[in-house]
Amino acid sequence: MNNSTTNLMVAQSTTPAASTGVAGWKDKIIDYLIQHSGGLVSAIVVIVLGLFAARWIGRMLDHWLERKSMEPPMRMLLTRIVRLLIFALALVIALETAGLDMTMLIAGFSVAGVGIGLAMQGVLRNLIAGLVIIFVKPFRVGEWIEVAGVQGQVKTVALFSTTLLHTDMSRVVVPNRMVVGEILHNYGANRQLDMSVGVAYGTNINQAIGIVRDVLAKNPRILKEPVPIVGVTMLADCSINISIKPWTLAGDYVAARVEVYQAVAEQLRVANISIPFPQREVRLLNNN
Repeated sequence: MNNSTTNLMVAQSTTPAASTGVAGWKDKIIDYLIQHSGGLVSAIVVIVLGLFAARWIGRMLDHWLERKSMEPPMRMLLTRIVRLLIFALALVIALETAGLDMTMLIAGFSVAGVGIGLAMQGVLRNLIAGLVIIFVKPFRVGEWIEVAGVQGQVKTVALFSTTLLHTDMSRVVVPNRMVVGEILHNYGANRQLDMSVGVAYGTNINQAIGIVRDVLAKNPRILKEPVPIVGVTMLADCSINISIKPWTLAGDYVAARVEVYQAVAEQLRVANISIPFPQREVRLLNNN
């Protein structure tokens, strides 16, 4: 018997078995659909009703928590958890109605959950840190903070990240795991300007300080409380330095700094008070 005859006999012996296997699976699926047709329809109805119930209850819960003045991130988390639990319950009921064995399915989900948890360690760390921020509240929306080498005004506190608005209007997204456990500088809703101006040594200091205080009093961005700090801080080589430290809202920090410097320069010029620049006197000595 040659090789071609042998191959033909092997093909003839295996092809019917494969065909029988495929046909067997088709028969099983058809039998399952026939036997559980009512259960499948009921399962689809349960899933649809579960989706609508999850959305409706989540929406009602969100409105109720909003009236209780709960923080938006915490409100969003609770709403999503409730929606997920309701849909999961509907899914379990639907699978049982369809005639599936839930024991094996739950075991499979447990194994998959362990693998997903290991793969998403960073995400879970951000989530846990976000919950810590929401409950501990080291800062609130609208406050100016400095953390992880960046600073800005807090715009949103989400479950996984915190968004800061920088002075150049750019947004800085900081992962929550970088916030918890780090040194956090919270300036609050107000910030203190740290400015100075130098005047000549022959200047009437009280007059110069009065001009600076008048400028601060007229600027609407400068807060009246706490009272601005103005006074001499250094007797430098070429000038008497006057420190200017008023408070302003975090959002007005840059604009107030520019306006105060410009107004102080103009008013000192009107009062004929000079702002000296560094000078050096060089003498050439003739040794002959």
